[in-house]
Amino acid sequence: MLELKNVTKYFGKVRAAENISFALNKGEVFGFIGPNGAGKSTTIRMIIGALKPTHGEIEYAGGNIKKDKKYIENIAYVPGDVNLWGNLTGEEVINFMMKTRKFKNTDEKLRLIEKFKLDGRKKCKTYSKGNRQKVALISAFLSDAELLIFDEPTTGLDPLMERVFHEEVIKAKEAGKTILLSSHILSEVEKLADRIAIIRDGKIIESGSLKELRHITRMEYIIETADDITALKHRDFVHEFTESDDGYHLFIDNDRVPEFLKYLKLYNLKNLTTAPPRLEDIFMRYYEGAE
Repeated sequence: MLELKNVTKYFGKVRAAENISFALNKGEVFGFIGPNGAGKSTTIRMIIGALKPTHGEIEYAGGNIKKDKKYIENIAYVPGDVNLWGNLTGEEVINFMMKTRKFKNTDEKLRLIEKFKLDGRKKCKTYSKGNRQKVALISAFLSDAELLIFDEPTTGLDPLMERVFHEEVIKAKEAGKTILLSSHILSEVEKLADRIAIIRDGKIIESGSLKELRHITRMEYIIETADDITALKHRDFVHEFTESDDGYHLFIDNDRVPEFLKYLKLYNLKNLTTAPPRLEDIFMRYYEGAE
């Protein structure tokens, strides 16, 4: 549905994005992760036509976006900081957005307003950041857009509303829509994304499904034993060795687990617990390596 081919953006001599390449398939959630300033928003602004790439191509449904300006009609975009018309109420803004999309399902509108706990009668100038975000999210979910782009969408939302957002993303995916989710909240992306791309300093450093990326992280082990196993922390495949009330905690390189288990045979274990690799571990390993 959407493909970026070696997309690069310079502001003078400053590189904001370099050779960005990834593709979104129809009906998937694609996570785009990296810290603030990594190039996520710049890339998204190029996708929606707000910025022109210095080099590279962006294709939507097989066609170059330079040649078909109407592609944007198939996209709904929600930035991380939403500005609204202050003298309109929240519901008036939603109604306006519905009209521009020729969407008339008022039952769905009322369902989303109720689910997001939005008081649509208040004027937007009285809204908090979170309520402004709700107006934009509701408008996006109400649209008939094929591609939904969310750039740090849960900024300002409380945990309950974050969960509502997650539920609506899943619902949109089940309806066949494609979602590009840009976030630095790793747990959010891990819950929702089918595939991810990690961006650092304007470059994609890894991409693929979570399953495909598990090989680049480490497995956590929690060991309960009366034996002294501190000698293990000197092995090169053992990382972050700590001792706490529930046992010894340590991280093992995935490709060295068999070797680690051989060493464990030397000790009398009461309990051995493993924790699967998390996206956060993958993410932090890259950034620790960079530092």
